[in-house]
Parts: sequence; C-alpha cells; structure tokens
Amino acid sequence: MVFDSGFGGLTVYREIAAGRPGADLVFVADDAAFPYGAIDEKTLLTRLLALMAELIETHRPGLIVIACNTASTIVLPELRRRFSVPFVGTVPAIKPACASSITKRVSVLGTEATVAREYTRALIRDYAKDCHVTLVGSKRLAGYAEAELVGTPVDDSVLREELAPCFRDDGVRTDTVVLACTHYPLLLDRLRRLAPWPVNFVDPAPAIARRVTDLLGPPPASRRPGSTRAVFTSGRLPPRTTAALRRFGINAGRPASTDVA
Repeated sequence: MVFDSGFGGLTVYREIAAGRPGADLVFVADDAAFPYGAIDEKTLLTRLLALMAELIETHRPGLIVIACNTASTIVLPELRRRFSVPFVGTVPAIKPACASSITKRVSVLGTEATVAREYTRALIRDYAKDCHVTLVGSKRLAGYAEAELVGTPVDDSVLREELAPCFRDDGVRTDTVVLACTHYPLLLDRLRRLAPWPVNFVDPAPAIARRVTDLLGPPPASRRPGSTRAVFTSGRLPPRTTAALRRFGINAGRPASTDVA
C-alpha cells in the first residue's frame, strides 16, 4: 500500500509498480485532509493513526509506504509501535544529496511543515558535514503540483518565485536541490527548465522503491499483471482524476478499481 495526502504518492507508486509488475497494490490519497501542512501536529497524528487502523483492517497490506515527508516525520514512530505491518517512510534525502554534491551547496525544498521539523534539522546535523544547506519551505508548491497533474498548470513566473530561494551563489553555486515532498517530482520537467542554472534535483521515489525491495525481497515471477486499487478519503473522485491515474499506469496495463475510505 502506498499512502499520501494527495497525488504526490503517485511518483512513488510508479517506481514500486515498475519494479514489482505482478504485485497487487493499493494507492491511498487522503485528499479529504490535503494539504497536511495546514493541520497542527497533534490533530494530524490522531487522524493518521485512526485512518491507518481502518486501512489495515480493510486491505490487509503486506507493507505500507508513507509517501509523505510531513506524515513520516510526525507519525512513523507511532505507527511502527502500534502495528505489526512493516512501514517505509519518506524523509528528506539530505544524506545522499550532500554526499554527491560537488560544490557542497545543497538546498532542501519542502513544505513549510517539513523544513520546520526537528527531524529535518537533525538530518542536516548528522549528514551535511561540510555542506552548506539551505532550507526552503513552500506553502503552495504541493497544490501547484496537483494542479499540474490534472491539467491546470500555474504560470512559469509563479514556479520561478517558489524555486528562486533554492539557488544560492556566494561565489560557489548550489548544485543540488532535494525535493523533500513527493508532490514536487510532478513538476520536475518544469523545475529543470525554469532553474537559473543546471542542478541535480533529488527525487526520493527510486530510493523508496529500493527500500521496498530490501524488505520484501526481489519480486517473484508472475504470469499475470498486478492490480491496483485507488482509494480517496474524500468519498469522491476529484475532477480529472481518472486521466491523471491513467498517466501513472493505473488502469493502463494494471487493472484498477477505485474505492473511497
């Protein structure tokens, strides 16, 4: 099962489905509560614990990916204490970004909630070493990514404004930008085009898919394609959702059913 506050988790789902084509998957979007950054930590923790208990009871997953940085930094330890199913979280990829940076100038682009978390700052203390790390919190970029997915993109000027603080030049330029929200890779092509100079944008999805394989082992041989169930907590399909899901392979080679939680 792949869980996110909205459609950002599709970027993670795509990597997992590609690596495990015979697996039966559930994609859950908690769109009734999107965006998570607008919810206080205690309220979000209570909501996610109750929702996860319901999802586990209904779908009986063998593993759950929390494809959301904000949710992972808040609820992951408690989920692991309460439930026996393995969980894979999503945290800012600061360690590999700093290890691969040539200029040692790295920016972390996330939601306001993610960049404010002590967890994120601890990753910087533990793994940044000699890197200069710039934290950039965006209030609107996840929403812009969802708009992009359903065919209502914002203007280039709006994205440039969100992206600009990531690019620092103190005589040495930023060369790596961590996408610390699974929604942001939905905009990756435009972010690359609008960047003032070329950088390495670090997408967390491939690393998450590798971690799933670490826990479950190599995918077994299968003679049939896997199936996918898409679940939306709002109780409705958002506009243009069907076409958006199809772009990620749901109901396009992988038979799918769509439920609500």
